[in-house]
Amino acid sequence: MLIGFAGLGRMGLPMARRLARAGHRVLAYDPGLGSVPEGIAVVASASGLAEAELSISMLPDGAATRELVLTGLAGAGRNHLHVVMGTVGPALVKELATTGPVDVIDAPVSGSVSMAEAATITTMVGGTAEQFERVRPVLAAMTAAQFHTGPIGSGSAAKLAVNAVLATLSQGIAEGLLIAEAGELDLKIFYDVLRASAAGAPYVGYKEAAFLSPASAGVAAPISLIRKDLGLALELAAGLDLPGAEAAYAVLDEATARGHGDEDMAQVLAALRLRNRPLTKEETLS
Repeated sequence: MLIGFAGLGRMGLPMARRLARAGHRVLAYDPGLGSVPEGIAVVASASGLAEAELSISMLPDGAATRELVLTGLAGAGRNHLHVVMGTVGPALVKELATTGPVDVIDAPVSGSVSMAEAATITTMVGGTAEQFERVRPVLAAMTAAQFHTGPIGSGSAAKLAVNAVLATLSQGIAEGLLIAEAGELDLKIFYDVLRASAAGAPYVGYKEAAFLSPASAGVAAPISLIRKDLGLALELAAGLDLPGAEAAYAVLDEATARGHGDEDMAQVLAALRLRNRPLTKEETLS
């Protein structure tokens, strides 16, 4: 199948490569791309993606996604199906499905860059049953599990709920490490205990290096991205009292303000350490 793909970033590039390895012809558009990936044909403008019968976007925000669908795909026919795989929130995908020039469904993913490279990420699909069956073989080339969550927008709602859990879980790990540190525990030993405990979710295991050795662990999901997603989740849940998510957002907001936005989300630990450091004499007097 000829597939258009917009957004060859840290997550999008390995996903597009997986499509090519599965035998699909991939037309890709990304104005920030430095070199042409092997097995992928790069088009000069977003309108070049309209040639495909199906297109995918893995873009960082709603503005870029709206521009792609409303302008870039304006020349595509009504049989064209666009799959929004970036996290933009349910309101936007519902808007695009209603007003856009092509059919639109949402299929955001859960997982890290390494999981995208291994095609072990999960996708949550919002659309009709017929649309889900049409796109599922394509999604299966990039993901290990595909869930039909319901109508358009439901996939985005599921993704925001998942990332709200991840944000609060990440803060919980960071606070647990600070408590262990206050008790003069070796943090590596404590992390071994945590991983084997009742709290030892898979996330705890694969984030160990990010929490304990951040300088060498690399960035799986930056704080700025999780902050954006959690902000969308709180907008979706406006009117609900969600103290855990609100506290997690405040810490992510603070971490971003302190310059940690491009660092892995585990660096909420650094933000909490700064919050809890003893005040200097000058700060005490000011």
